[in-house]
Amino acid sequence: MKTYLKEKLIRSLERREFIAYLSKLSLGTVAILKGGLVTSSELQKSKNIRQELDFTLPGKLGNPEMTMLDDPRLDPRIRDSYIDNPVLPKPPPVELTINPTYEDSIAMTHWMDDMLKMKHAQQESNMPPFDDITSYSEVIEGQVGNKITLYIDRPKNVADKIPCLIHFHGGGMSFSSAEAPLFVRWRKSLAQQGMLVIGVEFSSEALSPGHHPFPAGLNDCASAVRWAHGNRANLDISSIVITGESGGGNLVIATAIKANKEGWINEIDGVYALAPMILGIYGPDLPPDLSSWRENYGYMGNRPIVRMLTKVYDPKDEHEKNPLAWPFHAKDTDLRGLPPHIIVNYELDLIRDDGVVYAQKLRASGVEATSTIINGADHVPEIAMPDTIPELTRNTLASIAAFARGVQSQN
Repeated sequence: MKTYLKEKLIRSLERREFIAYLSKLSLGTVAILKGGLVTSSELQKSKNIRQELDFTLPGKLGNPEMTMLDDPRLDPRIRDSYIDNPVLPKPPPVELTINPTYEDSIAMTHWMDDMLKMKHAQQESNMPPFDDITSYSEVIEGQVGNKITLYIDRPKNVADKIPCLIHFHGGGMSFSSAEAPLFVRWRKSLAQQGMLVIGVEFSSEALSPGHHPFPAGLNDCASAVRWAHGNRANLDISSIVITGESGGGNLVIATAIKANKEGWINEIDGVYALAPMILGIYGPDLPPDLSSWRENYGYMGNRPIVRMLTKVYDPKDEHEKNPLAWPFHAKDTDLRGLPPHIIVNYELDLIRDDGVVYAQKLRASGVEATSTIINGADHVPEIAMPDTIPELTRNTLASIAAFARGVQSQN
């Protein structure tokens, strides 16, 4: 039955759904290899080279027509989850292009937000009760007088000071919400590890009225950190660690750089980022020297998608090398003096090597930084599908908690 579904259902979805719609863009008379577009003759030469090797290169480096569901590296439980729980969305509202308009980019962002909302009912039904967690909210003021909602989860019956995690949710810095069920579950699961967890509802394009490009969301995240630091005694916390995934990983890393530049880095005791989206796309070329952009191209994203998200975050293309917008471009002067970092990357993720290289930059600047790669995974499955690989979810939660307890508070 699963073979039938894969051949009949998934193949048709590859033409319609988000994952395979992106994959389709890389097929045709050209293929994506070695940093850009190559001709069919160059592709044949590449095939001849591969035939001379005694092993197969991973992903699309070994087979340009590989899809994520066909990739033998993918954990079979993740593959089965995609097959057994398909989403049948309407087609994207605009053509995917490397030169999008701002309006088309916004339309695509709202479409992606709608796709996530289609999963909310299922995520709610799978939500554990969390009877051991106390939850409440606070509303604070942002830098431009805007209101920022903080969702706070704390374990019951805790007498001593506990670490504080401030969580910035994923969504390309432009869509989704801290109230989305998968993020609610993640924060409460973290709180069960014995930590106070604060989820930040930062300004973003799909969530807030009006337009909210860079640095609106970043400024809201910084305001949340500074509020938590100013209330360490009231919150009864021992340390502050900022954490986030994907677009939230960008905001986590950028917040630390912002704090470093502005002289309040001592308010942050540690940074824990999962699959951080720290490199914007501004043109037709693939990022140089990043293997994951070749081997995993089209699995969960491609240049047009990342370009559109880049356009929403930076409408006038003014911040391509600004490390506060795209921390991948941070220099030694931006990084030196930052607190310890852990960066988790995923083997089949398009942006895997962005985080790997950034961790190398941190270490070169004297920052304590650990980078890991989760084999068999695509893009933060601990949050997207927490019950699919339960041991990975447990391990990541425990790792974040151990890191938060282990960092040395600067206050």
